[in-house]
Amino acid sequence: MAYVIVNDFEGGTREQYDATTAVVHPAGGLPAGQTHHYAGPSANGWVVVAAWESKEIWEKFRDETLLPAFQGDGSVLPGPPKTTEFEVEVEL
Repeated sequence: MAYVIVNDFEGGTREQYDATTAVVHPAGGLPAGQTHHYAGPSANGWVVVAAWESKEIWEKFRDETLLPAFQGDGSVLPGPPKTTEFEVEVEL
């Protein structure tokens, strides 16, 4: 079942988003198992919405790729973010 994650990075910027995706996304594409990716500014910072093939694939990416990136030099999005996660029951 598809799985969606909404990450709200309070205080995040476009520059930090670009730096983060440069670290955690393969050049020119999405990570394996990610089917959709949307991002943009919010009232508090920067929001990233991603759809994954499954919760397990998301958790592997989160634990092995995303969270370690937050330990970097501070140029990436401030993390960990406020997170909303849910399984998708309806796809149109």
